[in-house]
Amino acid sequence: MSDKFDVIVIGGGPGGYVAAIKAAQLGLKTACVEKYIGRDGKMALGGTCLNVGCIPSKALLDSSWKYHEAQSSFNVHGIAVEGLKMDVPAMIGRKDTIVKNLTGGIAALFKANGVTAIAGHGKLLANKQVQVTAEDGSSTVYQADNVIIAAGSKPIDIPPAPVDQEVIVDSTGALDFQAVPERLGVIGAGVIGLELGSVWARLGAKVTVIEAQEKFLPAVDEQVAKEAQKVLTKQGLEIRLGARLTGSQVANGEVTVNFTDAQGEQQLTFDKLIVAVGRRPVTENLLAEDSEVTLDERGFIYVDETCATSVPGVYAIGDVVRGPMLAHKASEEGIMAAERIAGRKAQMNYDLIPSVIYTHPEIAGVGKTEQQLKAEGVAVNVGVFPFAASGRAMAANDTSGFVKIIADASTDRVLGAHVIGPSAAELVQQAAIAMEFGTSAEDLGLMVFSHPTLSEALHEAALAVNGEAIHVANRKKR
Repeated sequence: MSDKFDVIVIGGGPGGYVAAIKAAQLGLKTACVEKYIGRDGKMALGGTCLNVGCIPSKALLDSSWKYHEAQSSFNVHGIAVEGLKMDVPAMIGRKDTIVKNLTGGIAALFKANGVTAIAGHGKLLANKQVQVTAEDGSSTVYQADNVIIAAGSKPIDIPPAPVDQEVIVDSTGALDFQAVPERLGVIGAGVIGLELGSVWARLGAKVTVIEAQEKFLPAVDEQVAKEAQKVLTKQGLEIRLGARLTGSQVANGEVTVNFTDAQGEQQLTFDKLIVAVGRRPVTENLLAEDSEVTLDERGFIYVDETCATSVPGVYAIGDVVRGPMLAHKASEEGIMAAERIAGRKAQMNYDLIPSVIYTHPEIAGVGKTEQQLKAEGVAVNVGVFPFAASGRAMAANDTSGFVKIIADASTDRVLGAHVIGPSAAELVQQAAIAMEFGTSAEDLGLMVFSHPTLSEALHEAALAVNGEAIHVANRKKR
């Protein structure tokens, strides 16, 4: 038996590393176990999000958008560009540097807060013991008073398109292309598929997105989803809905994909194929049979609303438990678990977790969608303000989309805020802050917003809820 800790965290992603830092700040002797090995052969903290997910994809999205703007809209500003070209290896290199800086930053934070980082694969045994198996196969068992499981998720594999990371890649492989594929297929029109498809479409790839569901972005507010489909199609993404993949054949460095849709059997050939059909929790070889931690029918670790498992003193957070697979949700759950271990009565508001798709325009939302509220029989008033009427958006040549505020018809309380457009994520976060304090649409309408800003679109949408918008014609009251 090796060292004993107050808290051992299994997994160093945005849930795990945040939980470990918080636990240490609360005076608990804390260790964090992480198995991910970076390009330099050393343990890399930050999990999927930082190494092969949120951060590197945003780096590529920003680089590709700058290239797209230079190519297609600098002339609007009077800027002439000649001999424009994209150095893909340099773009990928920049992404790798950002990742390295941030993973190194977490290691420095561990040191500053006194968290012990342990490299290897963590497995929960009985009596809150954690077995860590190193790269060389040697294993050490650590004793903990409390354990936080934050093992994360990984891409779902599908039999009709087995990933080889050469021609058929998952989301990780799509971050490392060294050249722009001429023809790119994307299986899955979810967040990951649309973001990665956007990156390579902007750089010149002909992108076809194949999605089994009949509805585009079914979890997003319907009005926003319709606008998103229209804008992304205009940007060159060919989106095939109701298309079910049946097989694929790789030959001569390209892949032929078979699928069925409303028109029957279809076949397309691509230079690269990205499989982005979702993610599943990483629970294999994570729990010993006598650990007594239970999984639900979908393979997620069963937890209550405070992230406590069926074993006292053992918590699970992030992508291995119910709820949206979002880094910020995992981080807040990590803080809640650490605080509960330290004896605090921490709670988390699961009703107000913002979600974002980092296409351009961005798509973001918090609270309930109009279709959810209608299904629940809640009468609502809706206010919409288009960015086409925003002076700040016009100045930036970025006028796609709108802000939508949904309020309870009887109380005026804001129940949902949904944005497609410039800085959508930041605007939705403003709404989330207000909603956390129980804002009404009238409250938002009475606040002073600086001019000219994109935020004014939120202000105007809130005014529009009650037919009081100033800079757009209001809907006639019935």
